Amino acid sequence: MSHLLLLHRLPDLARPLLRLLVSRLGRSSPPRLLPLLVPAASPGDPARLVSELAAAYADEGLLADACSLVLLALRGGTRLPAPVCFGLMSRLPTTPEAYAFYLQLLDAGMPPEVRQFNVLMRDFVRFGDLASARKVFDEMRTRSVQPTVVSFNTLISGMCRARDLDGADELYKGMAQMGITPDVYTYSALIKGLSSSGRIEDATKMFDEMRERGVKPNAIVFTTLIDAHCKAGDVKAGMELYQDMRARGVMPDLVAYNALLNGLCRARNFEAAECIVEEMRGTGLKPDKVTYTTLIDGCCKDGKLDTAMDIKQKMADEEVALDEVTYTALISGLSKAQRPVDAERILVEMMEAGLEPDNTTYTMVIDAFCRKGDVKTGFKLLKEMQNKGRKPGVVTYNVIMSGLCKLGQLKNADMLLNAMLNIGVPPDDITYNILLDGQCKHGKVTDSEELKSAKGMVPDLGVYTSLISELVKKKPAKSYHDR
Repeated sequence: MSHLLLLHRLPDLARPLLRLLVSRLGRSSPPRLLPLLVPAASPGDPARLVSELAAAYADEGLLADACSLVLLALRGGTRLPAPVCFGLMSRLPTTPEAYAFYLQLLDAGMPPEVRQFNVLMRDFVRFGDLASARKVFDEMRTRSVQPTVVSFNTLISGMCRARDLDGADELYKGMAQMGITPDVYTYSALIKGLSSSGRIEDATKMFDEMRERGVKPNAIVFTTLIDAHCKAGDVKAGMELYQDMRARGVMPDLVAYNALLNGLCRARNFEAAECIVEEMRGTGLKPDKVTYTTLIDGCCKDGKLDTAMDIKQKMADEEVALDEVTYTALISGLSKAQRPVDAERILVEMMEAGLEPDNTTYTMVIDAFCRKGDVKTGFKLLKEMQNKGRKPGVVTYNVIMSGLCKLGQLKNADMLLNAMLNIGVPPDDITYNILLDGQCKHGKVTDSEELKSAKGMVPDLGVYTSLISELVKKKPAKSYHDR
């Protein structure tokens, strides 16, 4: 009945019957079912029947039986449409299973297709399985399938991401031997791989070779090199590439502008950075979160905090949301400038925006208050961290310890040390050096010597200086020289 319905082009009626048949017969039924149905089909109809039957098995969750059916049909001489086989491959749960099935299809008589080899290579590369991707590439040649530029690009791109630049270079040279011309994507992958590995000179040579061969660099190639040069501190080279890019009619995108701005801000060239932002606006591009955060971070590191706050306001005016990186840059700058109240205000604003500061961000603000002598607020923020389920580390405690010792609150510092031990935060060398330094500076030389002895500490140069200074003050010259 089902094959008659298919013959009369009524697949919607045939499918329920086939699914019912498959569900009744269950697993491992293709060897029994196929001989019953295919001989009854009219000439030219077996392929359609097998296709619908395979779909029925797959829809019932019997993928292994669907594959078995297709292989049996191919081995029996039925020519199946490639989309049917490839569609079944795509339903297999893993790429290794899909590849194994494809090899079985080829062995069963299905003609090989370079496109399908490329798809399998791409999937292996996506999962980082370069060894299997290379096997697929080699299998192509074993089966006399000529790789295309897409085949090479897929594998070269994967190797570059995995930092296997020697393997990528070997493939690149192999393209010429096979008469395949590299395209912009080939060079883009190689230039990105070389740049990411710090081999900027080699990346530049590849860029020059690309142009010599008449391949026009695209925005990705230019941006990759601009970013590499700027990160390496060679902003001049980055600017030259940017100008070359525009002269050739290749329009920079936000990524290119942001890479250039990052380099200029690192070089403290804010005037040029402002010009680039204006040029960017002139092309119709609007600064995004990365643009503004880059500018804010640069201003904060250069002490231009008022400018940074103005940029923050501009973000609000343009409805560009701040993220953790933006807030942290502001908090870091304000904390280093000993503006703890402003830093705490930004911290609160960050939390009101639904963002959670990490331990480092909290510690920066605590440190700013402690350096100002406001250890009380430092403790308040420490408690806030704990109430939010965070576990402050030794660095946070050291910051407060330093604040207490600078104020001469040595008993409180000792209590904090005991608290650290009780809650399982092991003190480090810095902790004990802070205590030693505090005890020396506040006339507790005996206590400092006991602490040093008890903990087996090796004080640093600063602590030794404080210790010797106090010993000179406390003991007569004879006693000091006799030591």
